[in-house]
Amino acid sequence: MEKILIVSNYYPPEKGAAANRIEQMALKLSQHYQVAVICPLGNYPEGKLFQQYRGKFSVSENQKNVLVKRLWIYPSNSKNIAKRLLSILSFSSVLFLKLLFGKLPKKVIVQSPPLLLSFLAVLALRIRRRKVILNVSDLWPMAALELKVMQHGSFSHKFALFLEKFIYRNANVVLGQSEEILAHVHKIVPSKNAHLYRNFPDHTEAFSFRESDEKIKLFYAGLLGVAQGVLESCQKMDLAGTNVEFHIFGDGAEKSEIQKYIANHPDKNIVFHGMVDRKVLHKKLEEFDIAYVPLATRIYGSVPSKIFEYGALGMPILYFGGGEGEDIVRENDLGWVASVENFEALNAVLKVISENGKPALIPMKTRILETAKRNFNLDSQLRNLISEGVF
Repeated sequence: MEKILIVSNYYPPEKGAAANRIEQMALKLSQHYQVAVICPLGNYPEGKLFQQYRGKFSVSENQKNVLVKRLWIYPSNSKNIAKRLLSILSFSSVLFLKLLFGKLPKKVIVQSPPLLLSFLAVLALRIRRRKVILNVSDLWPMAALELKVMQHGSFSHKFALFLEKFIYRNANVVLGQSEEILAHVHKIVPSKNAHLYRNFPDHTEAFSFRESDEKIKLFYAGLLGVAQGVLESCQKMDLAGTNVEFHIFGDGAEKSEIQKYIANHPDKNIVFHGMVDRKVLHKKLEEFDIAYVPLATRIYGSVPSKIFEYGALGMPILYFGGGEGEDIVRENDLGWVASVENFEALNAVLKVISENGKPALIPMKTRILETAKRNFNLDSQLRNLISEGVF
């Protein structure tokens, strides 16, 4: 069987959408190829090495028929830019040497961002003359400018632009999770061989909704970072006078501030659950009603994979992120949309949901599940890409 390697900054048992979507790609490709993954020693999102990886420089594991090779990293989830950069550099440098001198298959998939990681990986692979398949999930540095974590025209911005152009120009194939990403890549390299690769899930576990109390349970599950803006949602979401509760699952930079805010505002109808395993989460979600998918600001190219994941569970979605994700929710009738950053509009939608009541959600769930089965099919997407010679 032909071999293929995936290079990623995240992989389970790490939590979050990034790790989940790379695992999903690896598992699905393993039905057609002999798949290996190179990633850091597990540390995300805590920013500390998991117990089983402490004191080790590298670890090789077999996870669900995928060979996972974990390399050393100086872990950090600090808001300090220098510490975060050191963390990326630590893994990137070890990875570069591994790719430059280690045994490699002919085809390698490189996840981007992080930009520096993907740059060094692409550089090493071009030296080794391997086929580079670049999987782009977000557009950096554009997203950094939109999130205001980078200044336009600064040295870091110019350096990031150089890295971005290099990886697009030197990849043999580009996979983009959105049409906006593909348009951006073609703006830089018009002739680039680029294909749409949506982060569709492939759920095999049984999922069935269970009736709970009369409260409508809205939930957020995932990274609690600046880009998601969950803390601001807690502060500005107005559930007073509604039949809606807001439940939060996850971890990240805003975790402690969210916990503090909820503790100081017990009347807000918000419950914090912390981080739970993905399979455990899906079991818990059988008692929930609506998935909340926010972005702090409209980020060009970004389409949260949660849209497809929750659609595959038949879960109605309240989308608050703008962009192409908003179009997908509307076109597939997956739930409700509120204009990004417009909390007045968000609260108006919440009021409508409350007034319609819980019984109105039952037929929605059945319809959304059927739509997802028809439109968000990972098997057919992958078969088409393989037949087109992408992998």
